[in-house]
Amino acid sequence: MKHIKLITLIFVFLSFGSLSQSEELYFVNMQKILNKSKAGSSAQETLKKEFSAKDKKYKAESASLKKEETELIAKKKSLSPEDYKKKVSALRKKNVDFQSRRRQASSDFVKKKNDARDKLIKAINPILQKYMSENNIMMIINEKNVILANSQRDLTQNIIDLLDKELKSINLN
Repeated sequence: MKHIKLITLIFVFLSFGSLSQSEELYFVNMQKILNKSKAGSSAQETLKKEFSAKDKKYKAESASLKKEETELIAKKKSLSPEDYKKKVSALRKKNVDFQSRRRQASSDFVKKKNDARDKLIKAINPILQKYMSENNIMMIINEKNVILANSQRDLTQNIIDLLDKELKSINLN
């Protein structure tokens, strides 16, 4: 009987201890912070403009290569077999070069996007640490890892506001 009372008493103390610790657990939506903060949204806008300009250029070049191919097919009968093979070979080389440049541009865009994201996360971490120490918070977790939580535990907007005060934009170069 003594053991049951002791175990019950320990369980009650542990339950209250975990309740007090849960008061120090908050969450943030990192994706929202990255997308909605001034620095994040301006970086995205800059990257979108840059991507759109390059994409437009590559679409025009692709259309030009297709037109060249169509013209070459139309001239097939008027060209000698050797000339036709040379022109097809040259067109293939142009197309391979074009595809290579397009892949490289896409890779560069993804790298720039990831670099911008990393810079923003590095800027967010000290803000989170400062906020944690000032508000006696034990842990902040990413919202995507939360199954269910009280919305009062969401610090996303607070962190966005702090980030907007400290960081207006990030250098993408």
